[in-house]
Amino acid sequence: MASIFITGGAGFIGSQMAERLLAEGHSVVSYDNLVLGKREFLVAALRNPRFRFVEADLLDLDRVVAEMKGADLVIHLAANSDISQGAERSDVDLKNGTIATYNTLEAMRRTGVRDVLFASTSAIYGEASVKPTPESYGPLFPISFYGASKLACEGLVSAFTHNCGLRAIVFRFANIVGPRATHGAIHDFLKRLKANSNELRVLGNGTQRKSYLHVSDCIDGMLYARKLHFDTEKKPPGFFECYNLASEGVTRVSSIAAAVVDEVTRRMGTRPALVFGSEDRGWVGDVAFTWLDGARFATTGWKARLTSDAAVEQAVRDIARQIWGEDA
Repeated sequence: MASIFITGGAGFIGSQMAERLLAEGHSVVSYDNLVLGKREFLVAALRNPRFRFVEADLLDLDRVVAEMKGADLVIHLAANSDISQGAERSDVDLKNGTIATYNTLEAMRRTGVRDVLFASTSAIYGEASVKPTPESYGPLFPISFYGASKLACEGLVSAFTHNCGLRAIVFRFANIVGPRATHGAIHDFLKRLKANSNELRVLGNGTQRKSYLHVSDCIDGMLYARKLHFDTEKKPPGFFECYNLASEGVTRVSSIAAAVVDEVTRRMGTRPALVFGSEDRGWVGDVAFTWLDGARFATTGWKARLTSDAAVEQAVRDIARQIWGEDA
């Protein structure tokens, strides 16, 4: 069994990743500053003697080095995942994305940790002209500070891999949805309707289309690749791989809004009105149409359990339980 260091380990994906790894018998150190992560997401993990939580910031390099010692694998999930923040605070992704990633990789170099799984994003593709978009697409011109930061982070991962003998797998995520979400369309729609069940106002005209992946499939895919390349094939130092991590299809924002309205109608007994905006994107930096091509990862034998539409439907139920409590 391995000792695994998770950055962003109290977050939406990180806390569920920790639980999965603990169930497999590994030891886990969860490192999080609790800006987006939540201590309550760690309730189950904290009962396990093989789990340790560190409340600290990745911008503190000396602390990262101290806490990472003895790890066998780093799963780097920490980032500012609220993409729209970048339009108001242009340095938030630089600090919490690019510099935090540099510190994570530098801590690996100093402590001798060799293996890393890195969470990147479809946002690095910007407004790609090829749909579905494969990993080979370029040139890459992201339109959000979040996407720009993640692209810079990929460059750092590649450089550290080739210069310092790391082994790395980069995953370009679709939009991840499911329980413990702290923002995003489904979460935000449900929160708005809990406050006012009469009407749901949607940013944009609802025609935006994106690839969605359920968090359970996201974790499955990452751990599948880790087992394949690091444990089974035992790739050598300097190994670098990049995969789109996505499900089949895309889902319109209008379909998400309709699914949320259906769920709220079932719970509240009255049907909210849907009001759409006029813009074809939700905010400055929002890519109106993303469709990831997952064919390359599929050649290794992995496939998401849920399609994009099914992932959204499941996530609506997941997050409604989170916000309202158990099913009405």
